Amino acid sequence: MLVSPSKVTFAGEGKPRKNGSQKTNPSGNIPLEQIRVVIADDHPVARQGLSAILGSLDDVKIVAEAADGEEACKLYYQYSPDILIVDLRMPKKDGLQVVDELMSGRSPKPRIIVITTYEDEEDIRRAVKAGAKGYLLKAADIEQIEAAVRAVAAGGSLFPTAISLKLVEAVSRPELSKRELDVLHFIATGRSNKEIGAVLFISELTVKGHVRSILEKLGAKGRSEAIAIAVRRGLIQTLG
Repeated sequence: MLVSPSKVTFAGEGKPRKNGSQKTNPSGNIPLEQIRVVIADDHPVARQGLSAILGSLDDVKIVAEAADGEEACKLYYQYSPDILIVDLRMPKKDGLQVVDELMSGRSPKPRIIVITTYEDEEDIRRAVKAGAKGYLLKAADIEQIEAAVRAVAAGGSLFPTAISLKLVEAVSRPELSKRELDVLHFIATGRSNKEIGAVLFISELTVKGHVRSILEKLGAKGRSEAIAIAVRRGLIQTLG
């Protein structure tokens, strides 16, 4: 099931961008306005599979494919597609960096769908905050992929129910500051408050204050529990 949660979606609003690319409806002579798509994924099999699924639709045209984040940005500027489908983990620039860069660029803003194997709360929150209009898992079925592409091309947004629920949970929790995330990362590597202070050029007392804030925001009783919660939510990557 797919839903369009309030505050993050606008399903049904807007219209597909005019691009002049049309294909004749097989049931008649009425031309179809095509949805032009660029796919970015560093796994060839994933790109080919997604291309085959979308390419089978009469009104969808795959105009280019990228194997990394830098290429994704270049191809977006070159082709100005209606939809950019981007993998979350890619070399050179990851999916979130791509979303950030393109959303801060020229107008109109790109319509981006993130597709990934990851469903961590933090990844979802950051993707939506950056401007992604859809977030799909690579295990999504054909109907989910098609529905998301059509909704986003129409100016709306669409997220699977499970993703929407995680997003609601993520935005309801206190957000860690950048400095707190830095401290959390060093906590996870086993560094002491004194060592963290030396690396970040702040006092040990300031580090202790950040640690207290981190524990409070995560609802953790100690460092070990904070690390476990942070890994589960995607705030830090699994160690080892």
